[in-house]
This record gives sequence, C-alpha cells and structure tokens, in this order.
Amino acid sequence: MNLLPPQRTTGARGPQDRSQKNNNAARRGPPATIRAGTDGAARKLPAGKAPSPKRAGGAPAERSEGPQRIAKLLARAGVASRRDIERMIADGRIALDGDVLTTPATLLDNLRGVTVDGKPVAPPEAARLWRFYKPAGCLTAAFDPKGRPTIYDRLPPGLPRVMPVGRLDFMTEGLLLLTNDGELKRKLELPSSAVVRRYRARAFGDVSQAQLEELSEGIEIDGIRYGSIDANLERRTGRNCWIELALTEGKNREVRNVLAHLGMQVSRLIRTSYGPFSMEELDPGQVGEVQREELFRFRQTLK
Repeated sequence: MNLLPPQRTTGARGPQDRSQKNNNAARRGPPATIRAGTDGAARKLPAGKAPSPKRAGGAPAERSEGPQRIAKLLARAGVASRRDIERMIADGRIALDGDVLTTPATLLDNLRGVTVDGKPVAPPEAARLWRFYKPAGCLTAAFDPKGRPTIYDRLPPGLPRVMPVGRLDFMTEGLLLLTNDGELKRKLELPSSAVVRRYRARAFGDVSQAQLEELSEGIEIDGIRYGSIDANLERRTGRNCWIELALTEGKNREVRNVLAHLGMQVSRLIRTSYGPFSMEELDPGQVGEVQREELFRFRQTLK
C-alpha cells in the first residue's frame, strides 16, 4: 500500500526536526539479568540468555575506549538516555558494588558491579537499527498519561527493547528509526552529526519557490532560530500544494512552525527518510531491520 502521491526527485540537502528526551514509562520483561529501557526502568533478559558480544554481518566489534563516564556506558547498553541516567543517579537508583552513586562523573572501564534498581546491567549487545513507518495518530513515547496510543502500541510483536531516534509529532507519519543502542541514538540525533532528514508536507495557502529558497539562510520565529532548510515546491493544485523539505538541525515542530510562519496550513506531514534510510517498501505500522553491514558502513560516515 502506497499512501504517498507521486514524487519529483530533487537534490534537497540541508538540516531537521529535533529529537527530544525519552518519556518515562516502564515496560518489563522476564527473569535474570536486566537491561533497562529508554524510560530508565529495569528490563530483564530471559534466564540463561546472555547477550552476544559479537557483531553480526562481519562488522568488527568496537574497541574499548578506556575509562568512560557511567552515563555513556549505560546509554550504550540501552539503559536510557544520558540525561535520564543522570536523573536516575540523582534519585539513587544506580549503584556500584552495592554503593549508591551520587555523581554521573564516575569513570568506569565496564559495567561489572553496576546495578539499576538493584538489578545487574547486562553488557551492551551489538548495535541494531530498524526502520518503522509510524502511522499518524500515535505518540513517539513509551506512555501517555492521557491514554493516547503510542508507537509501542503500534509496533509488531517480537522486537527487542528499542528506543526511537528522534521524535515525530502525534499526527506526523513516516520513517522513525528505532535502535537498541543509546550511543547510536544520540549520534543520530545530534545536529553536529548533520544527518539529513527529508519530509513531504501537504499544505494549504499561497507560497512561492522564492520564499521557500529563502529558508536556506535560516529563519527566526518568535525568538527561536531555525537553521538552514532546503525546501522545494513540488506541485500545486489550486491553493493546495506539496512541499519537499530537507534539514539537519531539528527543533520541536520545526516543519509545521516554519510553514505556518509562511502562511501555510499543513494538513499532512510525512518523514520520508533519515540519512540514507528511507520508508521504501514499508506500510504504516510495518518494521524492517537495517542490515548490520549497512549500519556499520553508515556509522563510519558519522561526524
């Protein structure tokens, strides 16, 4: 099923919609060693199932970088984002050899002796990445106090614990990357990594290509500075049009806010790609895993 109207290929390049902190919520699993999720709650792996230290697809394992901050190690292990881990330390939820940690500046070579909520943390598995076609009408969150559906209600069964890379608004659809690796998530989200995100917006109103091209210089709206956006008017029918946009910086609701500033009312917003990964061959709600070799090659290109 293809929900997208025919596209015109463009040479769009440039910046995008910002990723935000992971929402807190618990999703628990079976007995034994724990791995924590994006919300910072402890996750258990099935008894007797040790994570494999090897990389699949022939990609070499990452070398040890020497002592590192505990927040980075725990994020790499998929426990939570670095900021969430800092909050967990402040809440007294993380300990080393039984002693509760009081600072995220603790340097460690590995996670031996580290516990979250009293449970040992499993060493990190090889990084994996999935493409997910997020349908409109669900939150990029683990839990919503208002009871609205989240991406975890839409994900197919059988996936390991995954974290979203960035965020799509409730009514925004399209490609959402998912990973089991907190450090990979962080690198993909950082504006300094300059990973291009591409969107297609259906909007109502009057806008010229000249106005869209001015966005390449960036724009300030209500005191918020948005970086360079490469925007092209794809086609127009009356006062309705499709606009293609590419960006790398990313701020909350960036595409919608910028187009609203130009007098456009967005009725549909679709993220079509994130870096080299696209939503091709995915229907809403479907997931496809990125091959390990492809992921390894892409990671070599990250700044």
